[in-house]
Amino acid sequence: MSDTGKGILAMIGAAGIWGISPIYYKLLAHIPAAEVMAHRTAWSLVFFAGLLAVQGRLGEIRKVMRVPRRLALIMLASLMVSTNWFLFIYATQVNRTTETSLGYYIYPLVAVLVGRFAFGERLGLAQWLSVVLATAAVAVLALGLGALPWISLTLAGTFALYGIIKKLLPVGPIVSVTCEVLIAVPVMLAVAVWLYLQGKIDPSYTPLDLALLVGSGPITAFPLILFTIAARRVPMATVGLLQYLNPTLQFLCAVVLFGEIFTPYHQVAFPMIWAALAIYSVATLRQDRAARRASIAPVGVSTQVMKPASEASAKP
Repeated sequence: MSDTGKGILAMIGAAGIWGISPIYYKLLAHIPAAEVMAHRTAWSLVFFAGLLAVQGRLGEIRKVMRVPRRLALIMLASLMVSTNWFLFIYATQVNRTTETSLGYYIYPLVAVLVGRFAFGERLGLAQWLSVVLATAAVAVLALGLGALPWISLTLAGTFALYGIIKKLLPVGPIVSVTCEVLIAVPVMLAVAVWLYLQGKIDPSYTPLDLALLVGSGPITAFPLILFTIAARRVPMATVGLLQYLNPTLQFLCAVVLFGEIFTPYHQVAFPMIWAALAIYSVATLRQDRAARRASIAPVGVSTQVMKPASEASAKP
């Protein structure tokens, strides 16, 4: 199998695990979300640190943490990813998986705005139209339900900010994630101890509970590793499109398996989001094809090939 084929399979695997993970955390709905989060963080650290130990790279953690600027970025990244993880667990437990699905659908369009205002990337008409449609969809939900879909917006926003930080952080993905969970573990354990002292935690787990809690580490780590494999072998446009499998599976879990209410306002807002993503995806694929054609064209022809693509839409 070619590297591209392996990358596509890896991305499908990552998005598939993320997409069906609500089923996994639904089995832990009787355990407080903060307690589940503490276990998820701790066992993720065990998994990632073990992986680095096998590779003989544990010393890289100390090197990274010694640099004040990198440490500050890692602490901020830890806050963003911890908030994202906790909110996902909480939403799954309280039957709001539909909102998590919407959040991960919105995220690529939030990333477009991040690219525009944080990094000065140009947006074409298609990208702006996608953003307008997504904004209108959120407005429909806010007006119809009487409140902003705060879970969706927070998930999309924290993941977008996390992406900015990772872009600024010159550290490999496994090392950076290990540092992030290392910083989060003491905070999560302190919260768990406080809840225990308040009588809100009963640590008498069944064997299944314990297995699921320990397994939350690998189920967090494996898709991140698969995503890293895919990102190195597949064009980012393809990675972005395949990643839509994640919120699609979450949406199916919410509506089909969990029986969550899908109101008329959701029935209007979700097609608007899907239309926005379709427009965005088509524009991204056209850009990607134009860029590849330009990269293999003779020097004298490359400018002529690139010009129409850049005028139509810039890379988000």
